Amino acid sequence: MTKAKWALDPAHSSVDFSVRHMMIANVKGTFNSFNAAIDADPTDLTTANIEFAIETASVDTRNKDRDGHLVSADFFDAENHPNMTFKATKIEKTDDGEYNVTGDLTLRGVTKPETFAVSFEGQGKDPWGNEKVGFSATGSINRSDYGLVWNAGLETGGVLVGDKVKINLQIQAAKA
Repeated sequence: MTKAKWALDPAHSSVDFSVRHMMIANVKGTFNSFNAAIDADPTDLTTANIEFAIETASVDTRNKDRDGHLVSADFFDAENHPNMTFKATKIEKTDDGEYNVTGDLTLRGVTKPETFAVSFEGQGKDPWGNEKVGFSATGSINRSDYGLVWNAGLETGGVLVGDKVKINLQIQAAKA
């Protein structure tokens, strides 16, 4: 197959994360508004061009007070940094349909290289004849690397919010 443009299908895609809370559990969240520009041969991502943008104010942890705190200057500072972005700079095939995708992640005005494990999940036509592809991606970042350093100490020791944030993307796209 040759390279083609793929349009993200937001109704069948998700950008989720989890982070330690109180040193005893994980809190999960999602972003409801995101977009991607994908120019790729889905059977060989090594030559792909991939860019991703997430609206930071679209964070949803199922708790309005917590979401309000996350979009504040303590965390995402969504007023001054409305988007976090990722642009792939290097893609290495690690196995059949498996890749390490490295790129520049920009969050809160800080850009750092990050690597995500990406899997090609498959390709097919939907009932209306549209060609679709699916990918999943996992990785983690340290939020403090991006200036997200707010925290609170616990009287039993430890902190309220962990530094490591696990990221999980499920992506479905249609051939444009």
